[in-house]
Amino acid sequence: MDDSPPKTAPRKTTRIQKLNRKRILDAALEVFSSNGFRGSTLDMIAGEAGLSKPNILYYFDSKEAMHVALLNELMDAWLEPLEALNPDGEPLDELMGYVQKKMEMSRKFPRESRLFANEIIQGAPRMAPHLAKRLKPLFDAKATLLRKWMAEGRIAQQDAEHLIMSIWAVTQHYADFEAQLDVLIPKKEIAWRRASDHVEAIFRKLLHP
Repeated sequence: MDDSPPKTAPRKTTRIQKLNRKRILDAALEVFSSNGFRGSTLDMIAGEAGLSKPNILYYFDSKEAMHVALLNELMDAWLEPLEALNPDGEPLDELMGYVQKKMEMSRKFPRESRLFANEIIQGAPRMAPHLAKRLKPLFDAKATLLRKWMAEGRIAQQDAEHLIMSIWAVTQHYADFEAQLDVLIPKKEIAWRRASDHVEAIFRKLLHP
């Protein structure tokens, strides 16, 4: 006879709980992206979310738990365009599509970009395992693909690894230094159209065989 207690099904997350979790993470994103991890507090996040600190801790047991949750979500979104580079596509079109996706992400998600940048600047204390496990294999695979396209004469010869990092540096500049962009070229929509056209022209000229 089995005397172990009956197993109970895990409780389903209610709609209110899902909304509160999203509300907390959005507040945490705003606070972390503005102040960095070290400069942010649970009280600041609770204030931004309009919830009490105990309510925040019901969903996340620490500031670090919120930070890691945001970074994990961000990593999924950040890697998708790189993963989508199609080995069977036209190389220049694939790469220009990647550049434009990265520019669009910088336009739409500047807080997420700054969150990631702050983590890397601090030495990636929470993301280092993810960088090694997820980003590094993908980065190596896409660099190998770029070298294949270069060897076939389909794009110009460049340093494959540094080409990828140059695309990151140029496109993410527009998110990480958004405040500077707003001062130097105030008409935001016009600035973004100009920026996208300019960045694509740079990389298209660089890579044209």
